[in-house]
Amino acid sequence: MTQESTLDFTSFELPVTSVPDAGGVTEAELAVRRDLAAAYRLCADFGWDDLIYTHISARLPGPEHHFLVNPLGLAFDEITASNLVKIDLEGRVVGESPYAPNAAGFVIHGAIHSAREDAGCVMHLHTEAGMALSILEEGLLPLTQHAMRFHGRIGYHDYEGIALTLAEQERFIADLGDNTALILRNHGTLTVGRSVAQAFVESYYLDKSARTQLLAQATGRPLRVPPAEVIEKTAHTWVTDLAGSGDREWPSLVRRLQRSQPGYAD
Repeated sequence: MTQESTLDFTSFELPVTSVPDAGGVTEAELAVRRDLAAAYRLCADFGWDDLIYTHISARLPGPEHHFLVNPLGLAFDEITASNLVKIDLEGRVVGESPYAPNAAGFVIHGAIHSAREDAGCVMHLHTEAGMALSILEEGLLPLTQHAMRFHGRIGYHDYEGIALTLAEQERFIADLGDNTALILRNHGTLTVGRSVAQAFVESYYLDKSARTQLLAQATGRPLRVPPAEVIEKTAHTWVTDLAGSGDREWPSLVRRLQRSQPGYAD
């Protein structure tokens, strides 16, 4: 990053500076655009959107470390492959776009894309279950098979206010570490995947784990926690299976979207 690490943005809208897009839109970029647009539309279908806020980013192929984000001002069900905004690690729009990116999206996603070579997609959500979980001191407990997927693979980041300062980026990176998921305390959730498919599936399981835990805790009854060795065994099974995670589920999700909302790919 060339900006001073103490720089604060003054609004949600990232100040727009742009650079030419030397490569244009390649077939490889188009494929990522369509997957990312599909993820936004599916989030809207699942009720995971938050008006025009929260964001999912996807890194584009190539050495430039460009990535795609949603235009600030569009709802998730308005996102298409063509209206996604391409930005670089300095927060500059690459090529022509009538839209401005979300400053908080750049602070969070730019940090992770710059630090994690395996971060093909970063998905940040404000679901009710995710926000409720982020308030609980104990965080995510290994109570269900779904939750055990994240055992030893989840970090926690303390709330510092709306993420509009670059000074927070270093702490995002440190708190995420090499984990797949991050609970943003008093805020929401974040998942990282090598692809849009994997990040989406991780978010699905994380949200379902959160909802299940909250439902169990709401009963006020004692919680049955499996033995430590069973938790470790289950977590290991999930990890060894993750090479294909997302790739199995994603095609069915895309087919669902193609039947109901084929315009997302335009």
